[in-house]
Amino acid sequence: MRKSFDRVFLWFSWAAGVGVPAVVLVLIGFLLKHGAGTLSMELLFGDAHWWDAVTGRQPVFDGLWPAIVGTLLLVAGASLIALPVGVAAGIYLAEYARGWWARVFSLCIDVLSGIPSIIMGLFGFTLILALRRTLLPEATDCLLLAMVCIALLVLPYLIRTTETALRGLPDSLRLIGPSLGLSHWQSIWHVHLPCSSRGILSGVILAVGRAAEDTAVIMLTGVVANSGIPGHLTDKFEALPFNIFYLTAEHRTVAQLDQAFGAALVLLCLTGGLFGLSFWLQRSLEKRWALRR
Repeated sequence: MRKSFDRVFLWFSWAAGVGVPAVVLVLIGFLLKHGAGTLSMELLFGDAHWWDAVTGRQPVFDGLWPAIVGTLLLVAGASLIALPVGVAAGIYLAEYARGWWARVFSLCIDVLSGIPSIIMGLFGFTLILALRRTLLPEATDCLLLAMVCIALLVLPYLIRTTETALRGLPDSLRLIGPSLGLSHWQSIWHVHLPCSSRGILSGVILAVGRAAEDTAVIMLTGVVANSGIPGHLTDKFEALPFNIFYLTAEHRTVAQLDQAFGAALVLLCLTGGLFGLSFWLQRSLEKRWALRR
């Protein structure tokens, strides 16, 4: 009986291990079939010359370039807001928080991680309405508001991965700092963080991917179609996820629907590039910290 169970479990594990990559390949093949034919400079820049569009000399109204720039700005801004707070909160939970306060703080993070993205978008929309009636009568949804809401959405990933990576350190590593006469904070900075860098940076990579692909939050916090490249944080903006949704929902011809598939491929390549950049930064930081040790 036990051997039969082990055999079934082994086959199920193999099926799951092979099935997940197979599903990914099928989805990528589906996108390539419908969207590969639309990939061109015209899809990205429309009627504008690519150099004039990149340098800002000529606006792009019928291409994906403003949406690409808006997505990159959104990811960069949300990461700059969420990374320091998330890593610091994870360090606090793993190294300092004790007793009932630690349980309350942990519960709040679990609740935040379970909030749907549409609720986060409604929160941002309500925040703008409250600001209009109190402190800022001219406040409106914009790129900055979307950055803040996306940062709140990815914050639990950063906190939990940082906490888990630090709590997973063996006691032998935790004794290095005190044995060298380092304070608790010096031990965290010089020993704990470098040793747990792989886990922390993995959370950063997940957060970057989550920030790049969300649609529900930005629909209520400032994204619009054909708004161009934002000049300030208080401007409206375009983003690839919303562009895909807009093309899919409002298409009139098969060619327009194929453009949505092309935009999906561009978003897939963009997130893949962001993941690759994150992995490169991870390896570079690991090598630097290894030299320091």
